[in-house]
Amino acid sequence: MIDRRTKLSASIPTGPKASLAIPSQFDRLYDLAYNLWWSWDPLGRELWGRIDPQVWATTRNPIPLLQYVEPSTWEALTFSGSYTELYVEAVERFDHYLDNDETWFDTHHRVALDGPVAYLCAEFGINEKLPFYSGGLGVLAGDHVKSASDLGIPMVAVGLLYRRGFFRQAVDPDGWQQHTYQRLELRRRPMLEVLDPHSGHPLRVSLRLNGREVAVGAWRVNVGRVPLILLDTDLPENDPADRPITHILYVRGREARFAQEAVLGIGGARVLRALGIDPAVWHVNEGHAALSLFERLSWEIGAGADVDAARRAVADRTLFTLHTPVPAGNETFDQSLASAALIDTISGVDADLQRELARSGSDDARFDMGALAIRLSDRTNGVSLRHADVVTKDWGELIGGPAFAVTNGIHPQTWLGHGMRRLLNENVGLDWPDRIHDPEIWEQIREIDDGRVWRAHAGQRELMTRRLRIRLREEYARHGQGSQRLRWLDDQLPADRLTIAFARRFTSYKRAGMIFTDPGRLEAILKNRDRPAQLIFAGKAHPADREGQALIKHVFELSQSAAFEGHLFFVEDYNLRLARTLVTGADVWLNTPIPPREASGTSGMKAAANGALNLSVLDGWWAEGFDGTNGWGFGEHSESDQADAEVLYHLLESDVVPTYYDRDAGGLPRAWIEKMKSSMITGLSQFTTHRMLMDYTEKAYIPLGGRSIS
Repeated sequence: MIDRRTKLSASIPTGPKASLAIPSQFDRLYDLAYNLWWSWDPLGRELWGRIDPQVWATTRNPIPLLQYVEPSTWEALTFSGSYTELYVEAVERFDHYLDNDETWFDTHHRVALDGPVAYLCAEFGINEKLPFYSGGLGVLAGDHVKSASDLGIPMVAVGLLYRRGFFRQAVDPDGWQQHTYQRLELRRRPMLEVLDPHSGHPLRVSLRLNGREVAVGAWRVNVGRVPLILLDTDLPENDPADRPITHILYVRGREARFAQEAVLGIGGARVLRALGIDPAVWHVNEGHAALSLFERLSWEIGAGADVDAARRAVADRTLFTLHTPVPAGNETFDQSLASAALIDTISGVDADLQRELARSGSDDARFDMGALAIRLSDRTNGVSLRHADVVTKDWGELIGGPAFAVTNGIHPQTWLGHGMRRLLNENVGLDWPDRIHDPEIWEQIREIDDGRVWRAHAGQRELMTRRLRIRLREEYARHGQGSQRLRWLDDQLPADRLTIAFARRFTSYKRAGMIFTDPGRLEAILKNRDRPAQLIFAGKAHPADREGQALIKHVFELSQSAAFEGHLFFVEDYNLRLARTLVTGADVWLNTPIPPREASGTSGMKAAANGALNLSVLDGWWAEGFDGTNGWGFGEHSESDQADAEVLYHLLESDVVPTYYDRDAGGLPRAWIEKMKSSMITGLSQFTTHRMLMDYTEKAYIPLGGRSIS
C-alpha cells in the first residue's frame, strides 16, 4: 500500500522552526513541539511540564517554554535519568504513532483513496493556544481531525489564520460583555509557514475580490498525522485594506465576511492545487466553505467540460455537512454584494451561473451558501438523527431526497479528566485509546468499584473548584471588590454541594435564562438547607448579538443578588481550557435549547464521558443518547419556556437532587454512581469522533473517492 500520509506530508514544505537552544540529546523536542499530538497524549503533556513546571503552568505552549529554559535547567535535565527516560519513551511513542501502518483505516478496509480527504471549515478548535474557533463547530472540527489522525484516515484540513482570533471576554461590573482581540505572535505558536514546492519561497496564491488582487499565504499546523493549512491575507504585498480579511473570526460586516469565505473556499482550493494535492473527496463542513465549489467548477469547465458535466464532476466528489438549523449558521448574502465581490474571480463561472447555483429557493436576490453547497454536492448530511430529519424537512426538495445522519462525537483523549483516564487505564486497559471504536470494551466500566468512580470524580471536581476560584477572584478584583469579598470566594463552590453547569454560546435559542423562569422556586431548590445545589454559567455571545449579551448581563446580575449569592456564578472568558475544567468536574450538565434547533450539541457528550449526568431537552444528540439510566430528558416537543421550566424544576426537586444526596452508610450515592457509569458508557461507546469518522468513511468518503485494493 502506498504510504498516503508520507506522500501528503512531503507535498507541504514549510519554513524553519524557531531558533531554540536545545541540547543535542533532546533535539527531538523540536518535532514534538511542532505537532499537537502532545496535546492529547498524557506522556506528551508530562514531557513539557517536567522541563519547568512553573513556566509550563503559565504558558501551556511548548514554543515559549523552550525559549525560556535556562542553561542550568538543561544541564540538570541532561543528568536526570528519569527525564531522559521520559523523553525517550515520548519520542518512541510519537514515532510509532506517526509511522503506524496498522491503523483502523489501514487494517479494516484495505481501501486506498485516490487522494486525501480535503476537510474545509471556517474554524478549528485544536488547542486554546490557537484561538481559531468560537464554539461548537470549531471544537467539533478540531476533534474531527484528531480522530482522523488516530484512525489513519488520509486527510488535509483547510481553515483561516485569524491573527486576532475570536474575542477574549470580560464582564464589567454591570454585567456587560466586553470584547478584546489580541494579536497572535505566530512565531511563538506551533505553526510553520508553507513554502512553494517549486521555488522554496513562501507560498502565494491570489484571487480577485471586488476588482483587486488579493494574495493568500498559508501556514501549517501538524495535528498528529493530519496537516491543517491556515490561510492568511495579512501579507506585505496586499493592499492595507485587504490585509485584515483574515484577522477576526466571524467578523460582523457582511462584505468582510463574504471576503473571508471567498478566501477560505476559493483560496483554499487554489492553495491545495498549488501544493499538488488532488483530494479524492472534498468535505465542505458548513456553508462557509461553499465557494470552493465554484473554484472546482471552474477547473472542470477550463478542462473542457460543459456546465452540466462540470457540475456532475464536482458533486461526485463532494460531501456537505450542515451543522445547524438556525439561520445564523446557514449564511446568505445580498446577491449584489456577492456579484460585486466575485466579478472576474472565477473563470468560466459567470454571474448568471453563480446566481442560478446560489439562489435561495426562488429568490434571486439572495446568495445562499447552504443552497450552493447542496446543489454541488453528491451527499448532504445532518449531525444527529433528529437534525437529519430537520435538514430533510427544510432542504429535502433541493437535496432530492432525505439527508443522511452522522451524529457528532468527541475526541475522548482530549476531553477526559485525569481521574477518569486513570480509571480506564486500570480497568479497561492502557490500550483503550487504540480501541475506542470497539463498543464492547466500555461495558467493563460497570465492574469498576463504586468508591473508585466517586473518588475519581471528586478529584476532578476539586480541581475544577480550585481553577474556578482563581478565575472568579481575578474577575472580582478587576471589578474593584475588596479583600473581604475576595477571601469570601475561598469558601465558595463547596465540594459537598450538587454542582450544575451550563456552558455554551449565549444565544436566544439556547435559553440560558429558562431555569430562572420562577426565581423563587429555583432559590428554594438551590438553598435547601439539607440538600443545597449550585449553578455555574459560562459562555460568550457574538459581538453582534445584543440579545445574547443582555442574557449574560441578566445571569451575572442574578449571581450578585441576595437571592442567589453563593449558589450562582458566571465565569467569564469561556474557552477550551475552561470547557475542559467544567465538563470534567460538574455533577450535572444542563442543556435547555428550543427543540428542534439543537443540531447536535457536543458539550454534553464531553460531560457524559467524564461521568456527569445530562439534564437536557431531548434534542440533538441527547434525543438518541438518553436511555432512562444515564441522566434525565424532557421537553422533546417544547410548548413554552414556562412549561419546560415547570418540568425542569420538578425533575430537580423529585429526582436529581434526591438521587445525588441519597447516600449509603459509607457516604456513597450508589444510585447516582450507577447513572454515572451508564453515562460514561453512553458517551464513550456511541458518541466519539472515532465512531463519527468511521461513519463518514463508510457512508461518504469511500463511496465518493475510494478504490478497493482487496
